[in-house]
Amino acid sequence: MNSLLDNCDKSMKKKTEMLEKEFSRLRTGRASASILEAIRVDYYGVNTPLNQVASISVPDARTILVSPFDKKLLVEIEKAIQIADIGIQPNNDGNVIRLPVPALNEDRRKEISKSIRKLGEDAKVAIRLVRKDVNNKSKKMEKDKDLNEDELRSLTKEIQEITDKYIKNIDILTSKKEKEVMSF
Repeated sequence: MNSLLDNCDKSMKKKTEMLEKEFSRLRTGRASASILEAIRVDYYGVNTPLNQVASISVPDARTILVSPFDKKLLVEIEKAIQIADIGIQPNNDGNVIRLPVPALNEDRRKEISKSIRKLGEDAKVAIRLVRKDVNNKSKKMEKDKDLNEDELRSLTKEIQEITDKYIKNIDILTSKKEKEVMSF
């Protein structure tokens, strides 16, 4: 019974962490190294994450600086950033790549805000699916006589409390990210 609750909590926590990761990748008008997290570079025939072949820094609120460990990779890194289509045009000066993060206009902010709400709703659906799965397992345990009716009712209530906690957490994360996007 406790392992069922622990698994439920872990699964829901994982879904929330995935949402936070998705939110960190969204371009909000402020420079953030996490925008480049998913970019991979062809490093001598091996598809390698950008952060393993270059140093990524944010010298100011509107610039991301990519300094490759091997200067021969400048062109490859620039190409990978363009292919990733993150909405930022890289500037290669021969030593480093500068990514000037443009300010967002009102329409783009509203668009990003909609996608934030959609990501939040998708995360809530994923949480509810975890709840449904755990509830089905607990009902099966009752059928198999591993739980009695009172234990099932108690377990279902605890599962709902965990679900409510994570749904509330997702609402807070979504609201916070929306405010961040709309405030610049």
